Amino acid sequence: MAMATVKLSSPAAGLLAGGRTRRSAPARRATVIRATAGSYSDELVSTAKSVASPGRGILAIDESNATCGKRLSSIGLDNTEANRQAYRQLLLTTAGLGEYISGAILFEETLYQSTTDGKKFVDCLKDQNIMPGIKVDKGLVPLPGSNNESWCQGLDGLASRCAEYYKQGARFAKWRTVVSIPCGPSALAVKEAAWGLARYAAIAQDNGLVPIVEPEILLDGDHGIERTLEVAEKVWSEVFFYLAQNNVLFEGILLKPSMVTPGAEHKEKASPEAIAKHTLTMLRRRVPPAVPGIMFLSGGQSEVEATLNLNAMNQSPNPWHVSFSYARALQNSVLKTWQGHPENVEAAQKALLVRAKANSLAQLGRYTGEGESDEAKKGMFQKGYTY
Repeated sequence: MAMATVKLSSPAAGLLAGGRTRRSAPARRATVIRATAGSYSDELVSTAKSVASPGRGILAIDESNATCGKRLSSIGLDNTEANRQAYRQLLLTTAGLGEYISGAILFEETLYQSTTDGKKFVDCLKDQNIMPGIKVDKGLVPLPGSNNESWCQGLDGLASRCAEYYKQGARFAKWRTVVSIPCGPSALAVKEAAWGLARYAAIAQDNGLVPIVEPEILLDGDHGIERTLEVAEKVWSEVFFYLAQNNVLFEGILLKPSMVTPGAEHKEKASPEAIAKHTLTMLRRRVPPAVPGIMFLSGGQSEVEATLNLNAMNQSPNPWHVSFSYARALQNSVLKTWQGHPENVEAAQKALLVRAKANSLAQLGRYTGEGESDEAKKGMFQKGYTY
């Protein structure tokens, strides 16, 4: 760990009553602890800056095999490795994708897969200046002692897995845990989420991977936007407290927060301007400007909603790159266009570019929403959604 000492100034000797001199107090020493990320510090900062580059964001295709199977079944396809490979090949070989996408989060299976022509998916991404990322958590399980809440497992063996993923070409990682407002959230669940994210982040950095820090505050519930803001501030306060305790290098991380919105079952919807105001208020109160990028999750919003809300947040300068890390909000139209038919691949790739370009414009604050299809405006919220 890099250490530095700073000598604190002491008062100069002075005169006391009667002309007597006062001896100066002994010099005190204070130890300053600097965040450390081992030998990868410079690379981590460079990787984070590349992902957080103007007009670009993240394509999240790290769904587990089970979740990917649900997507495939929606268009009548069986959940086989060949079908998963075909779909991800469609996404990752889209020409021109790198203009709008700076990183792609992969599931472990995809990280080691190749195209049907034998080209590694990792190389397909690198050729377009897209950073390969990897999902490293092992999913959510019930948290004993909580109010029916969850915790995220996967710390056991994480260091060795990260080292192997780095060798395979991954340069950033993702760990998703969740917080439920209808379930409290309990202090136990918030602390567990924050501590787990901090330990993961430190381990990922120690092995050369930029950690995406993602405590997703679920849309479930009928609460108002002010309640979401209150919980978000509490969660991110805990997260940064434990990130600092674990000596995580803030310049070498990325955040993947939920937008501050009302619960999905709240009687009134919030405008993009209201969502932007509350979300940016939370970020300014909790997120140091040293963090290079805020890559929002869509969390069940419609494709258009997610893009409009992002655009509203980029109408004035921010201390960080404010962008996207979308899964369903980039893929929904693509999947429905493809329908599993080889002859539809080109049209599906064009649909991906439409959504990627729209969110690129939103990152730059230039998205208008004109010409969007009705399908893109349909909400995708699912109560109790599992990833």
